[in-house]
Parts: sequence; structure tokens; C-alpha cells
Amino acid sequence: MNLPNYFLVDLPPEATLSPVMLAEACQTLKRNRERYLVGRSTEQIVNVLSDVAESWLKPDNTFRQLALELGPTETGFSMATLKRGLDDFFRQITRDHLHALLVQEFGSTRRLDVMTATDVEQKSSRAATVVGPEFLVHIAAGNIPNPTLTGIVLGLLVRSAQFVKCASGSAFLPRLFAHSLYEADPKLGACLELAQWRGGNADLEDILFAEADCVTATGSDEALAVIRSRLPAPRRFLGYGHRVSFGFVAKEVLSHAGAPRVAARVTDDVVAWNQLGCLSPHVIYVQSGGDASAERFAELLADELERREQTEPRGELPAPHAATIASRRGIYEVRAAHSPETLMWHSKESTAWTVVFEADARFQTSCLNRFIYVKPVKDLTELLQNAEVVRGKVSAVGIAAPEQAEELARQLARWGVTRVCPLGQMQNPPLTWRHDGRPALGDLVTWTDWEM
Repeated sequence: MNLPNYFLVDLPPEATLSPVMLAEACQTLKRNRERYLVGRSTEQIVNVLSDVAESWLKPDNTFRQLALELGPTETGFSMATLKRGLDDFFRQITRDHLHALLVQEFGSTRRLDVMTATDVEQKSSRAATVVGPEFLVHIAAGNIPNPTLTGIVLGLLVRSAQFVKCASGSAFLPRLFAHSLYEADPKLGACLELAQWRGGNADLEDILFAEADCVTATGSDEALAVIRSRLPAPRRFLGYGHRVSFGFVAKEVLSHAGAPRVAARVTDDVVAWNQLGCLSPHVIYVQSGGDASAERFAELLADELERREQTEPRGELPAPHAATIASRRGIYEVRAAHSPETLMWHSKESTAWTVVFEADARFQTSCLNRFIYVKPVKDLTELLQNAEVVRGKVSAVGIAAPEQAEELARQLARWGVTRVCPLGQMQNPPLTWRHDGRPALGDLVTWTDWEM
């Protein structure tokens, strides 16, 4: 892959990063921010971001072609999975969506530019502006690319110099995105740096933590606790830890015609980024009493996953991950042989997909990579009782329940769920999504109020 040597991540594999190199990179980013970013208007940044995103959707875009050509080897995702995932992401980065995000977060698209007053603020002779951190550090996870790409977009909107530390071996897509920004606007690209190394390198990470005004991190709860403990005061820390998601199918949609349609939407959620994101479902709960039983729905889901494997294959897995799936299948093969309350369907001669039906409604964590549980429940109350073990750790719930959707959303909100969406959209949140119930931009900025 012949890309210019703009970022630390572009160095040859044999190159070794040193604390001195990292410290110099941080200082350069801060200088470039003052020269090239602070004076930009929000609208200028919005235009660059939306133009870059639009270009990624064009078949002849160089960076898109590289992503689809080299991505299967570099990431493990099939070309079809990459295409759908990247298209879903870049379709969100439009001028209208960016404006909607700014208005949602700040009440105005100009709040980052000047002192601005909403109608309510004007009545009390007040105005306010917001300022992003001078230097923003992202500690990125390596499972899926979207959170890292989103973090870069948000950081540019608030005019922060950014350093993205990618997990070892996961920098491919963030690197391409960074180069596409640099090509579109070199001065904007000069306010961004990317590198990758294995976590736990204190010599390098302590440099970043000392220079940063704000650190975002995605990873296990244990990893986040370590990062938090190492941050000097008064650094702001935004951590996104381990989360799970599940789905609920109401009985009224389980008609002869409706059940296959819902199964197809669930399949969209299972195959998106190979079920590896925190928004991917582990379990699909199916309400009893519909025309199609939970067992029948599991069978329909298996049929759909088999069809989808032909058009959007999962891709090859590292041997340990494939072994985990094979081992988990072995457990359920034994259970299915001895109890009618367990059934299993799976791809032949591969670990490409697996559907397990269990009458036991207790929440079960999937081993992912298109391994999904289907469980029957009487209603949402029974579901939540059986999901109590993950209460407070649920990122999203996908529902297919048109007649009771609003009431279900209220119940799920009271239980602690921060995102409720239609099945089929779980791994495709809008740009305005409040991750883990927190404001996307609001957590990054500092407000200044002006009492006129």
C-alpha cells in the first residue's frame, strides 16, 4: 500500500517509536492546531468532513478501493462486510447530519465560533460559547473501526489536535481515513496523528497522558481503570467499557409473512461487522404466543444467515477464535442430544454462523462472529428479569414491536438502556447517537457563559 509518509503509522514495520519522537509529535500537533485549525469556522470544517465522506461513497475513490481490496487481509472482514459497514458510516457524515448534531449538542451550529444566544438565553440577556480541548488523545480498540473514525470526526468539529493510538494491527482503516482527510485538506490533516503499538507501553503512553487535555478510551473495564489511574490531574477522561446488546421480537410481528422479514432484519444486525461491536446482539428474545414460535424464528434466522453467507461471507477467523466457536458448538450439540429445550443450526464445514435456541431465558453472552442465541419469553418483564445480570452494561436493544414500541422504550429506559432502535439498525446508529447515554460533543467541550 503506497501511501505518503504523513503519520507515525506510516513508518515501516521495523521502525521503533521512542518517547522523544512521541513528545515531538505532540508539540507539532499543538502548533499546527494554532496555525491551521483554531481559526477555522465550523462551517468550513463541516464542509471538509462531508466532502470527504461523500467521496468515500464513490466507487472510484482511491481510499475506498484500497479498503475493499486490501481490507479482507488487513482486517479479517470480507469485502462485502467492509462495503456495507463503510457505506453505513459515511452516509451519516453529511452536512445536514453534522448540523443536526451541533444543534442537538449546543443549541446552535455557531456555538463553537462566537458567543451565541438561543431564544431562551436572549430573554435573560445571556450568551455562551464552547471550546474543545487543545489536545485530544484517543486510545482506540481494535474490534471495529467506526468508533475510531467517529472520534476523529468529533475531535475535528471541536477543533482539537488529535493523537489516535490504535491497537496493534488495527490501524488500517483509520489510517486510510486520516490520509483521505490529509488529501482533501493538508492543513487539517496536519492536526491529526496516528500510531499503533500494543497497550501497556508506559514509556510512550505516559508522554501522551502528560500532553493531553482530554483522553478518550474504548476497551475492557479493566483496561479503562488502568488508564484512568495513570492520568495526571486534571485530565478529562471519557471511557467506553464493555457493553452488550440484545433484541426483542413481539408476538404481533410473528405472522407467516412477518416473521421472515424480521429474521432478515436480525440477520443485518448479526452480520454487521461480524457482530463484534458493543451494539451487536448476543441474544434475540422472542415473545411467545405469535403465529411463529421462538423455535420457528430461530430456524428462519438460520436460513437467512445461510443465505447471507453466500452474499456477505463472514471471512476467515484466527484459529483461536474459530476454536472457541467450535468448542461452544460442542457444548450445545451435547445438550441438544439430551433435551428438546435446546436446538442448534450452524454452517456446514465452517464456523461461519451459528444459531442456538434455548428454552432457558437467562441472558447468555455470545462468542460473537455470527453466533446468536434465540430465547422465548412471555413479555418484556420476563426478559428484563432474565437479563438482570447485564443491567447497567447494555448498550442497545433492538425491537420489532410496532404496536407497543413507545411503551417498551419507556420500560427499557427505566431499566437503564441508553439506546432503543428498530431491529436491523443496531450496528448503524445515527451520528446524533448519545454513546452510553452521554452527549457526543458535550463531554469534550468547556462552556463559557456571558451575562450581558
